Amino acid sequence: MLFVCKLDDLEPGEAIKVDSVKPPIAVIRGESGEVYAIDDTCSHAEASFCDGFVEGDTVECPLHMSVFCLKTGEPENPPATKGVGTHIVSIRDGDIYIEVQR
Repeated sequence: MLFVCKLDDLEPGEAIKVDSVKPPIAVIRGESGEVYAIDDTCSHAEASFCDGFVEGDTVECPLHMSVFCLKTGEPENPPATKGVGTHIVSIRDGDIYIEVQR
């Protein structure tokens, strides 16, 4: 398990990049408050999801507006057609941890 940050430091709608692993991972708090971890790079144009727009439990790529489900990593609209990896998130004592799934 890899420590990311305190839960209170990640507001709903915000993201933080974990670049201590390759490829980097975006840890994103959806508008519902749930925390997700997905590969940070869009499968279509290699943009960072940390620069994207979070709505509900999705994130929109900042370059071409493909929307990805934070739960599954799958795109919901073109131009992206390929999903991105997801990772296990745990919250313990107010801390966010991820388990990298490769």
